[in-house]
Amino acid sequence: MANRKPEEPPKGAPAWQATFADLMNLLLCFFVLLFSMSTVDAEKWEKVVASFNQTFSVFTAGSTAIGDGILISNGVSQLNELDEYINSTGKMDEGEIVSEDVANAQAQMEEAQMEQSEELAEMIQEAVEEKDMDEMIDIEFTSQYVQLTLKGALLFDSGSTLLKDEAKPVLDQVGLILERYADGTIEIEGHTDNVPMSGAKYSNNDELSSGRALSVFNYLLDVTNLNPANIKHAGRGEYLPVADNSTVEGRAKNRRVEIKIYNALSSY
Repeated sequence: MANRKPEEPPKGAPAWQATFADLMNLLLCFFVLLFSMSTVDAEKWEKVVASFNQTFSVFTAGSTAIGDGILISNGVSQLNELDEYINSTGKMDEGEIVSEDVANAQAQMEEAQMEQSEELAEMIQEAVEEKDMDEMIDIEFTSQYVQLTLKGALLFDSGSTLLKDEAKPVLDQVGLILERYADGTIEIEGHTDNVPMSGAKYSNNDELSSGRALSVFNYLLDVTNLNPANIKHAGRGEYLPVADNSTVEGRAKNRRVEIKIYNALSSY
């Protein structure tokens, strides 16, 4: 009679036990990691942060989390302070990071530009007053440019781009000012009121304002030695009023030509 071969015992643990054991090990490691992070040794943390700071130059807060408290234990409660924390690091809404040094440099440049424009405006104002043209030319300035505003009624007849004879002496003096003080870009802009064009050469105010800016541009090139490459001209139509178009006085102010003299520090 044949003997029955004894069955060999199964080799190793069942497959599910191995999977379960791996899972338990991973969970254990995870909680050990959480525990180690929640009890940070201040001295060791300072050394780690200093090392990263020297390498990447991005850490400035040391062991400080978002506000006060331990990062892991108070993490959920600190989420409400996340926006404030991000802003305090210099990160802008668009995601661009601007350092304090860059911000200070920008502020200093803005101040220098404003001072230069102010000095230029004062010199031009003196020249205008010397020629008794202060009632014909308004002077304003920003950090980028000094603006000379000439009234449209002084320069042109209604619906026309032909310069009046009485406007030419004024533009002659403006040309001298530009030759003396304009080292950079000059921009000539024509503006109109919002009254529609009818029965005239130009079909709309866009064309009229462009034609007037071009007339001033051409005249200045004829009477000065300005480099035309430094002069831009454009028609802005009725879209940038400086007064109320519902009144006669307001429409008169809106019909104008502006000449912008950009300073040497301008970003234009």
